[in-house]
Amino acid sequence: MKRVSTAIVLLFSVLAMSNTSYSLDDIPIPDGPYLGQTPPGAIPEVFAPGIVNREESTDLEGMFGSDMNTFYFVREGEEYAGVVKVGAFKGDKVSYGLAVIEYKNNKWQQSVVAKAASEPSISPDGNTILFKNGYIERTSDGWSKMKSLAEPLASIEIMRSAISANGTIYFDTYNRALDIPLRYSRLINGKYEAPKSLGPQFGIGRYNAHPYIAPDESYIVFDSVRDAGHGSSDLYISFRRGDGSWGPAVNLGDKINTDASEKNPSVSPDGKFLFFDRRTKRGNADVTIYWVDAQIIETLRPK
Repeated sequence: MKRVSTAIVLLFSVLAMSNTSYSLDDIPIPDGPYLGQTPPGAIPEVFAPGIVNREESTDLEGMFGSDMNTFYFVREGEEYAGVVKVGAFKGDKVSYGLAVIEYKNNKWQQSVVAKAASEPSISPDGNTILFKNGYIERTSDGWSKMKSLAEPLASIEIMRSAISANGTIYFDTYNRALDIPLRYSRLINGKYEAPKSLGPQFGIGRYNAHPYIAPDESYIVFDSVRDAGHGSSDLYISFRRGDGSWGPAVNLGDKINTDASEKNPSVSPDGKFLFFDRRTKRGNADVTIYWVDAQIIETLRPK
């Protein structure tokens, strides 16, 4: 995998210069950043209903790309179906994949980025998308075919991995006991080191999963089921201390977490909004992508 650059490009100009609304599959999309949606405040709101979060499809795991003109999300449907090609889940037949809505050639367009793929996370420079044990890279023609992460990560049953600006990969691990804490692996001289635990605070509860890592590794957001939570999986955050260790895992609170299941966090590249899934039923039977003002992160950051 190519070393990830630290650049995060924020391009709103194309959207700001236009006064015309375009359509995607006959669904009007307003102009402006964030697919033309009115930004939320401190209370989470459904993101872009009818564009994503459609009644006729299951949409989940949404996140913006680095240019803020691309919104990626997992969608279930026949056109996304396929067989998992890499990792511990290789050979599984699934009916979902990664879709993107992007502003291209002066209009909004939707396309399939990768079939049979889920739990995506995007590198800060927007040139790599991770999926469990695999990844794709941006090419002059679009995206590469799915590639496998190198060992020691290739054979670990990763549910979701995330990558920082300097190439360090943070990830969860599936096992029957669901008791393995979040871990990380640094890229050293072009190779990934043996994984290390982030600390005991990342192994509390029934599971700790789906990490989002800040590009500068100053904080990590993840979901976990804990006795002190709000009923099911909640979102937690931990901040990195000056000595490199991680602080306690802090629940994001009852404005974010409910008795439903909150999972798959990501923060928009401009740092302004937190995205996550909320499930009211087991599996993907009833899942919705929400967003909320990311000021909650600064509120919880140690002074």
